[in-house]
Amino acid sequence: MSLNRRKFLQSTGTLALSSAVLSANASSLFAKHPIGIQLFTFFNIIDDDVKGTLTKIKAMGYGELESAFSKKGGYYGFKPKEFKTLANDLGLTWKSHHVLGAPFKLPAGAKMPAGPDGKPMVIPPMLNLTDNMQQLVDEAAEGGLKYLLCAMTPTGTTEEIKQSIAVLNKTGEAAAKAGLQFAYHNHDMEFKAVDGSVPYDLLLSETDPKKVKMELDLAWAMKAGKNPVELFKAHPGRFPLWHVKDLDASRENIMPVGSGTLDFKPVFAAASIAGMQSFFVEHDMPKDAFASAAASIQYINKNINI
Repeated sequence: MSLNRRKFLQSTGTLALSSAVLSANASSLFAKHPIGIQLFTFFNIIDDDVKGTLTKIKAMGYGELESAFSKKGGYYGFKPKEFKTLANDLGLTWKSHHVLGAPFKLPAGAKMPAGPDGKPMVIPPMLNLTDNMQQLVDEAAEGGLKYLLCAMTPTGTTEEIKQSIAVLNKTGEAAAKAGLQFAYHNHDMEFKAVDGSVPYDLLLSETDPKKVKMELDLAWAMKAGKNPVELFKAHPGRFPLWHVKDLDASRENIMPVGSGTLDFKPVFAAASIAGMQSFFVEHDMPKDAFASAAASIQYINKNINI
């Protein structure tokens, strides 16, 4: 640029304006979507030091939280407003909370997993949408959440599927009245046919698409042989929330994101089709929750364009 031209731009203020525009464009070009984490990742340790755990989560670079079950019950020993305040004071946004669709039951022949002490876990009675729907909706609204999630619901028989659909629709109505968006989180079991029908297909087709959105657990869907992008295309805008975990080649063992065998790049490329608003890293019962969470966010920051 010539000296005369620079003087001209400076005199008219165009140089300053151009710099501002370039700066804004650069910021938007390299802006990253907030990366969330599902606190079930820290199930074995978070109740021992809730503030300390959240502080470390923030230091890793996570921005959004999705809460789940606590050994203390409720919201890690806090009331909804208290937990929201704690999160916000640490610079974190509490976006959503997981609850059960029906009373908790271990599968036939299953035993409670062992805790860090090697003994079977002891957990307090958990509220569920079948018996405590309005209380759970009211508490989520009290905490200022955007989303209330059904973590799982019985889908092993046709009758269970019918009952679950009724509960989901009822909760969707109540959540909407309270200013919340309700959604359903899958495992792989919902993709296994029951009496000739696939439960997940019925959950999609027989619930209100506006009041019952989906939180797609990408790994469980892929374990079941489903392509998340095809699900997005078949039901655009229905998947505002995702869970992101990785699996090894056997599809039996959960891994930190980027250390397994799942290809997330085409899924994130289809985020706009899905209607994705937030996604949460999750690792069920890892040996070292902090190491897993750190490895996952490092991979996402380096390899995923969001």
